[in-house]
Amino acid sequence: MLCEVRSLGLSGIAGYEVKAECDLSAGLPAFEVVGLPDAAVKEARDRVRAAIRNCGFPFPVSRITVNLAPADRRKVGTVYDLPMLVGILAAGGQLRLDGPDSAFVGELSLSGTLRPVAGMLPMALAAREAGVKRLYVPAPSAAEATLAGGMEVYPVESVAALVAHLRGEEPIAPAAPWIPGADAGPAPDFADVKGQESAKRALEIAAAGGHNIAMVGPPGSGKSMLARRLPSILPELSRREALEATAVHSVMGLTSAERPLLVQRPFRAPHHTISSTGMAGGGTPVPRPGEISLAHNGVLFLDELPEFHKDVLEVLRQPLEEGWVTISRSAGSERFPARFMLVCAMNPCKCGWYGYGSRCRCSPRDVEKYLGKLSGPLLDRIDLYAEVPPLDFDELSRRPAAEPSAVIRARVEAARAVQAARFGPDGPSCNAHMGPAELAAYCALDADGQAVMKGAFQRMGLTARSYDRILRVARTIADLDGAADIGVEHLAEAVQYRESAYLRR
Repeated sequence: MLCEVRSLGLSGIAGYEVKAECDLSAGLPAFEVVGLPDAAVKEARDRVRAAIRNCGFPFPVSRITVNLAPADRRKVGTVYDLPMLVGILAAGGQLRLDGPDSAFVGELSLSGTLRPVAGMLPMALAAREAGVKRLYVPAPSAAEATLAGGMEVYPVESVAALVAHLRGEEPIAPAAPWIPGADAGPAPDFADVKGQESAKRALEIAAAGGHNIAMVGPPGSGKSMLARRLPSILPELSRREALEATAVHSVMGLTSAERPLLVQRPFRAPHHTISSTGMAGGGTPVPRPGEISLAHNGVLFLDELPEFHKDVLEVLRQPLEEGWVTISRSAGSERFPARFMLVCAMNPCKCGWYGYGSRCRCSPRDVEKYLGKLSGPLLDRIDLYAEVPPLDFDELSRRPAAEPSAVIRARVEAARAVQAARFGPDGPSCNAHMGPAELAAYCALDADGQAVMKGAFQRMGLTARSYDRILRVARTIADLDGAADIGVEHLAEAVQYRESAYLRR
């Protein structure tokens, strides 16, 4: 007897349909799984056998063959436990499926209860695209599956509950669509930061246009404090952006039943000991997303930038330009989204006090060696450089509160609204992502602006890439100012953010 059960699989961060073909035939009792299964899939044989017996059902005394089609794609993980069990019971006549529009996903315990699985959102999206009308998933994963929409999601607690439902004895109610609740708590606020008005202005510009930014200053000046408050002034995630970011986090098992959807922009701050694989993604047998993909539609914060290994920093170059990273291995290649804001913090030298009186203990050679870890192509991809000097006693002792994040965020959202109206739904999401066509259409300079840009180009030795990035920043400053065109004042401010004085060597 043969039974075919629909299921889902994962390839990178994308789901695809898998069909579990379960055949019970005469011969010596055996249980074989074919279709390029990995070790976790092969171990499903023991989990399925124990779950069937512990739920009070007889295990078929037959030669059992399960084919996971398409057979030419490697199957990984534990998501095929439930479809295998359902297929075996259906092929043995112990239950009847509720139609060809149903799909099953889930990991089994030996007792027959279902455990949550990683990557539920991309699999649910693939199920919707494949025309699935009823999706049976572990109860803890049901909230995430409802985010796909367009089908009924049934939260399954155990094999016994599923069998009772399919037999019509005790129906399972479909899960209600998940609705975001209240935020977990107050986020870090710019009102906590004393002084550093110029750095706050640079961060506001970066947030308004989605630009990359680097902050340079001595230890204790507030660079990390400022960076960790950047998400509080970024605009809210759109539905599309939230689903894209959540898909990456879901595959890595970072979602939960309580928080299945990212409602705030990701903020990733890896330690400087991270490897290039941890940053860009990779691994075997199937590549997995790295930190730059986990920061998709959010912020990647690199504290103590020169302390990162050079190979780790160099893998950022392509994603910063294209918004994607492609990981190629012998077993195949995967493409992961990586559209993020790069925020860096660094000291001007190893001891951190170069340029600030006599406290620096570094020789010129030491300073050059320290900053030499940063390649020119990487620095060229950073739009704004902000000096973060040490605060004096008077600034620290002042009691008046600084401007709160809510006020800054209102200006940022107003600028983003201007950009959304300018580019339309099919254009760039912000000024930082403008291409040549948008630059030509929205960043034209008058004669005075051309003169300013020519002087900066010759004086600072700008590249074609830095020229375009200055125009993008100037466009953002003009949007914050409510100006239709880029003025000389907007361009001059953009130029002054172009490069830190400590990096001109």
